[in-house]
Amino acid sequence: MAARRISGLLSRSFTSGYASAFFSGGRNSSLGRGISRYSNAAAATAAEGPIIPSVAVNYTQLLINGQFVDAASGKTFPTCDPRTGEVIANVAEGDVEDINRAVSAARKAFDNGPWPKMTAYERSKIMLHFADLIEKHNDEIATLETWDNGKPYDQAAKIEVPMVARIFRYYAGWADKIHGLVVPADGQHHVQTLHEPIGVAGQIIPWNFPLLMFAWKVGPALACGNTVVIKTAEQTPLTALYAAKLFHEAGLPEGVLNVISGFGPTAGAALASHMDVDKLAFTGSTETGKVVLELAARSNLKPVTLELGGKSPFIVCEDADIDKAVELAHFALFFNQGQCCCAGSRTYVHERVYDEFIEKAKERAVKRLVGDPFKEGIEQGPQVDSEQFQKILKCIRSGIEDGATLEAGGERFGTKGYYIKPTVFSNVKDEMLIARDEIFGPVQSILKFKDYDEVIHRANNTRYGLAAGVFTQNLETANILTRALHAGTVWINCFDVFDAAIPFGGYKMSGHGREKGIYSLSNYLQVKAVVTPLKNPAWL
Repeated sequence: MAARRISGLLSRSFTSGYASAFFSGGRNSSLGRGISRYSNAAAATAAEGPIIPSVAVNYTQLLINGQFVDAASGKTFPTCDPRTGEVIANVAEGDVEDINRAVSAARKAFDNGPWPKMTAYERSKIMLHFADLIEKHNDEIATLETWDNGKPYDQAAKIEVPMVARIFRYYAGWADKIHGLVVPADGQHHVQTLHEPIGVAGQIIPWNFPLLMFAWKVGPALACGNTVVIKTAEQTPLTALYAAKLFHEAGLPEGVLNVISGFGPTAGAALASHMDVDKLAFTGSTETGKVVLELAARSNLKPVTLELGGKSPFIVCEDADIDKAVELAHFALFFNQGQCCCAGSRTYVHERVYDEFIEKAKERAVKRLVGDPFKEGIEQGPQVDSEQFQKILKCIRSGIEDGATLEAGGERFGTKGYYIKPTVFSNVKDEMLIARDEIFGPVQSILKFKDYDEVIHRANNTRYGLAAGVFTQNLETANILTRALHAGTVWINCFDVFDAAIPFGGYKMSGHGREKGIYSLSNYLQVKAVVTPLKNPAWL
């Protein structure tokens, strides 16, 4: 999800509107009006057959010790096209034995291989070469990501894949700048701290941003000199395998990066509980995060970084420019089919502007173009799979049953695939399920508030604390809310502004630790104090 600030992507074309939104907080109102010209074509778009991707699926095996190999069991599982539910490819199904093989390879590469013993500069050169290869193969990777996940191709090709290259260049730059300190001590001793790689890092990534989460996890781990075993989400295994092939083409030694496709209860659990894994990082739901943390604790008490769920408030103040606020709130929720951990899924609107906001939010949702994500101009593709599709529809039914007003959407789009109409609820109450639980779909819940003390209390009254958004023209209001909201990120008059250097992580049950930026390096380092006596020192 992290963003790339390159002006070449920020053209006036519709497709690059994704890019400007990702960095600067949403499409502006003129772009929103431009989208409406596509809305009348929605029915025709749905009726047409899906575009056939022009990329071959060449990598479906596990990557262990630098080689693509079958699962030890010989099992495979299908990864499917969410546009149709049809099988794209059958992928090797990793299990306990495969995790053991991968960890063994990673351990050997760390203990005896060249990676941690290379100069940091040499490691950085390999990472930079990999970033160049990502850019070279941008279109193929973006096609695989869209095919496997369902996100709009323009989003994948113009934002996410370039961001992968940006992340690895960022961490390549850090590789030779990681160092300890000389510490003054009370007495005749020389004291220094060493920042050492932690060892074998186990990493488990989600399906909503498959390759970006690969970059967020692998980048800092490798920059610090660690080796990695990463388990992909079973819904979206293809791009990580492709990227791992490019990493070895860039000169990565065998065993440094191992990629296992498989399921959480088998491969994921084996990785989390493995006694020879020194550190674990997980991105996914809060419920699964609890299981991962318990498995890590019950095994070798390995440290765990968790980036979990969210129910982020988006607060529209009474002084807001309503047209801009509607557009930004729309982006904050519906981006990536609503499948974002930090989505602005609780839209709090001041009572003085509430009615106007509702009408315009409804209008904007109705204009949102849903369809084949490979088609130009499409804003919203399908949900990732049948399970997520059914979960979202169940949440929508719950909103209706609990008494919220359905303003738009509320049902599937078309008759094939996992498409859902952009959905807007008004008159939502805090106690309703749609205002409490993480829906992870295109469902906007709009709530009314009277004053700032009230909205601060309500916004913070959740088990989550990943992110928040504030839309106001008053600097004092912005400052008050920024400090009062219990969230790891607060965006003011913008949303989903990410950068390789900006830390990301949550309060409360949204996780432990931070990813991206300098803060993520500490996840993959041990600090060692070295104390040496001094005899007759000239100074202390």
